[in-house]
Formats: sequence, C-alpha cells, structure tokens
Amino acid sequence: MSELTFEQMLEESFKTIHNGEVVDGTVIDVKPDEIILNIGYKADGIITRSEYTNEPNVDLTTVVSVGDSMTVKVLKVNDGEGQVLLTYKRLAAEKGNERLREAYENKEVLKAPVTQILGGGLSVVVDEARVFIPASLVSDTYEKDLSKYQNQEIEFVISEFNPRRNRIIGDRRQLLVAERSERQKELFAKLKIGDTVEGVVKNVTDFGAFIDLGGVDGLLHISEMSWGRVDNPKKIFTVGEKLKVLVKDIHDTKIALSLKFPETNPWANAAEDYAVGKTVTGRVARMTDFGAFVELTPGVDALLHVSQISRAHVDKPSDVLSVGQEITAKIVDLNEPEKKISLSMKALEPAPSQAETDVQSEAE
Repeated sequence: MSELTFEQMLEESFKTIHNGEVVDGTVIDVKPDEIILNIGYKADGIITRSEYTNEPNVDLTTVVSVGDSMTVKVLKVNDGEGQVLLTYKRLAAEKGNERLREAYENKEVLKAPVTQILGGGLSVVVDEARVFIPASLVSDTYEKDLSKYQNQEIEFVISEFNPRRNRIIGDRRQLLVAERSERQKELFAKLKIGDTVEGVVKNVTDFGAFIDLGGVDGLLHISEMSWGRVDNPKKIFTVGEKLKVLVKDIHDTKIALSLKFPETNPWANAAEDYAVGKTVTGRVARMTDFGAFVELTPGVDALLHVSQISRAHVDKPSDVLSVGQEITAKIVDLNEPEKKISLSMKALEPAPSQAETDVQSEAE
C-alpha cells in the first residue's frame, strides 16, 4: 500500500461539508461588507453583508468581532473562487419561522419593532423572520398614514402562517378590539345616568360630536351642546379636545351625552329673572311675519309680537328690526312650565298725550 502524501493527509484531516448543512465556525476576519469564518474545512467560509442581515448598509465590523463563534448554514461549498458561501440570516430566519409557527399554534401575543412601512401595511421582524401586518389589521379604526409606527414596538398575533408561500400575516387589530371590549365592560359596569365624565372629542359631524370616554364612544347631539342654539358643531369643537360631559342616557351600548348641566339651566330661576313687569335686554335671534324671537340669554328666547314692537303701526318685524340687533323690552307674560316669555317694546314707550290721541282719532 502506497503511503499518503502530506497534501493527501492534510486533505483528509478536514471534514466534509454539503450545501444546506449547518456548521459552527469562528470569526477570523471582519470587513465592513463581509465576515470570514474558519469552519474546519479546507476553505474558509464567507458571509456577505446581505447574508448576515436584512439591514442595508450596516458596517459588519460594528456587530461582529474576530474570535466570535457563529452557527451558520452552507449555501455553496464552492462559490467559484474556492471559498464556501455561508448564510447567517437565513438560518436565523428558519429558527424565527419555527418561533412564529409555535406562536401561531399557541395564539401567543408577540412584540416586535416595525422595521418598514410598506404601501399596504407594516413589516416587523421576529428573530430574523419577517411578518407582514396589512393596513386593515394594524388598528381597530381606519388609519390613512402609517408612518407614525416606524420603529415603534407593537404587539400582534400571527393570524396566518404559510412560510412556503412566504405568507406570514400578523394581526394587531384583534388585540385592540379585545382590549376595547374589555374596557367597555368595565366602563358600562360603573357608568350611571347623571354621571359627569371626562372624554376626548373623537369626531365632529353636522348633527353632533362623538366623545371617547375611554374605550367607549358617546354621542353629544347638537341639541345637547348648549342651552342656547347651535348651528354648526364644527365651529365649536375640535378633534382631540377634552370635555366634561353629562351622561344623559344609556341604552344597550349607546350613550347619550349632554353639556346641559342642571346647575347651568337658565330657566332654573326664571320666576325671579324673568318676572312679569321686569325690563330686560336681548338680541334679535330670528324673525317671522308675526314677530321676532329675542335671545335674553343662551337657552332663553322670548317672543316680541309684531303688535308689541311699537305704538306706531308695524307691518312686519323686519321693517324696523334686524337680526343681531340689541333691544330693550318689558316682560308682559311668563309661562314657566312651557318655557314661554312674551315681550313688549311698546310698553316702554311713553303714552301719547290726549291731543296726540285726538289727532290720531281724527286721522282715522
């Protein structure tokens, strides 16, 4: 039997490796864009930047040091230049996929930072395995701009797991819905009609404003915004504004709110404030052919009949009055149960002299 040459013995001292095999190695050199490993083979192993991480432009000398031990996967035993092409990222992703599979089966809540904002949603990475969260599953409300989530750590569950089709879907929405439902139960358990609560204006419409009470929305209808008249809620409230509101009614999951607090009711002392014979000042709010409605204070309108505008004949209120005009009149009637007040400007005018009366009678 012939003796082996030194080169042959050296060749046989190295282990045999194959594509796809997982091997351990020691870092013997690091460059900004590649890592060189001794893997106990006749050729060194190379990990390029793109096979180490998904992060672009990372300087590998800042994350790996000579002497570090690494477990990697063989991509090519010979890359054409006699070197072994290795991957760290893909092996880590395989381990990450296994982690995600377990989380999917166990319905585990995961937490990870958002690494990328995509056109249709968010991308997060769990142990080098990517998870896509569609825009429709990011929140329990529609969000047009997802940029605020960049680099933010969020919680989610895996709702679909199919790594063969590169389809691993995360769902944050169901967690928010469940959390919101729990807050609703807690809030409804302690909320009572007549309570004063604090909320935040969530949305303003032509008919009212929706107020977030902490997981539950209540409706502040336009008719409950003030004791006075409100024409346009959007001119009064802004989204994000904090408000103290009164719980007027609760029906199933619907909450009616009000800003008409009993202690601010302008009719509370009507018998004293608007006693018959009292002289008051108000602003003409609107007019009809039969009279003008005068706002004495927000929530209290009084009727000035056309016949009570002046001792002189008036055909229409608009002939002598205008909306917004301030007038002084005398209260001639108060119907507190029906919240009706009648005014007279004529009653404050001096009575005509006998001679003026006689002249008027002759003219007629």
